[in-house]
Amino acid sequence: MSEVFGSAVTPSRPPAAVDLPPPGGGKEPLVQVEDLHVKFFSRDETVWAVNGVSFELKRGEVLCLIGESGSGKTVTMRALMRLLPRRRAVLSGRIRVGGRDILALSEAEIAQARGSEIAMVFQEPMTALDPVYTIGQQIAETVMRHEGCSRSDAMARALELLQLVRVPSPERRLLAYPHELSGGLRQRATIAVALSCRPSLLLADEPTTALDATVQIQVLILLRKLQAEMGMSVILVTHDLGVAAQIADKIAVMYAGRIIEYGNARDVLLSPSHPYTIGLLSSTVHGQNRERDIEAIPGSPPDLRLRASGCSFRPRCKFATAACAAELPPPLATPAGTTAMVIRITMATVPKIAGKTPPAVMPSAGALVRNPQLRRSEPPRMTSMTRIARISSTRSVAAPVLITSAASPKRPRQRRTVRSFTTGPRDSFSCG
Repeated sequence: MSEVFGSAVTPSRPPAAVDLPPPGGGKEPLVQVEDLHVKFFSRDETVWAVNGVSFELKRGEVLCLIGESGSGKTVTMRALMRLLPRRRAVLSGRIRVGGRDILALSEAEIAQARGSEIAMVFQEPMTALDPVYTIGQQIAETVMRHEGCSRSDAMARALELLQLVRVPSPERRLLAYPHELSGGLRQRATIAVALSCRPSLLLADEPTTALDATVQIQVLILLRKLQAEMGMSVILVTHDLGVAAQIADKIAVMYAGRIIEYGNARDVLLSPSHPYTIGLLSSTVHGQNRERDIEAIPGSPPDLRLRASGCSFRPRCKFATAACAAELPPPLATPAGTTAMVIRITMATVPKIAGKTPPAVMPSAGALVRNPQLRRSEPPRMTSMTRIARISSTRSVAAPVLITSAASPKRPRQRRTVRSFTTGPRDSFSCG
């Protein structure tokens, strides 16, 4: 247990198991984060960005961090690589990746670990890539730095990586500058840089945010396929619940610098227990009644410069009680198998808060899976939760299959058949 202040390492307090997820069995975890705290300070104020985050990730698993902007997702990711400003950030807690204590490494050791053991795909590829070097030079530099090979061998490796991430005309793109590529190709180039030294852990900070919908799907399919082929563990930050349902094995919902709900993707998305998670799922537009307003979460995220007692979500929660203001709710095991920081959990709470179909009577995910060999399917009208369930149950490296939704009985609509954009056999779906 240590606290990092700049480059100095000093003893720190023992971890408080505030939101430690339930331990998993089987293989030794690749990533172990315990009671991680990150604060930024200046002469005028201090920002408590991460407040006691704990989670584990096994080899080959995909973890998605979801939550509003400012909830601490990106700071948590950067803390895993110690990519925070030395003189303005203080890290405490414990971070172990591949059995190595990240906070105890020297500057030379952490520099060697970046790229070879832990790599990151940043949110904006235009700022992540150096504008005065070609794509091939930037990939080759990483390979030469960590593997000590010659420049010709490094350029050959760069060409292989561009082919691996499906860049068209890789020989020509190898000599291109970042501004000469489209947004999708730049993102593929950053993925090639991250994978150049075969890392065991890949961090992806909203890699599809700046891309259009079609390119987003291509990048997600590529990430999932490369993760399966290379056996990497992936931590992905996203705001898109559909993305999380499509590729995640586990989901951690963050709010005000804490993980407030954690578990398997299917359990979190189908049976949410924390009011904030339920609010996120209710805020989606898909499957909602057009005659009813979206159940948006009221208010704004808290100011992380202020350290209030009790539950941080209490001012925005319509189910808050006096106990929520007294102390921080402890992590509780839910009937769905997740861990949530709530005062109490009952099976009757979920359908009451969500206003959705109770999990006990919800149609099985298998019954909602669209059969690609059928020309037309007519599943019952689904809420956003059951839509996410179907995506989650069919998660694979193939392109996501578009979902058919029956027309509302109150407002009959004319139906037409159009072609889907899946990469598999040609299929059709109905829309209004």
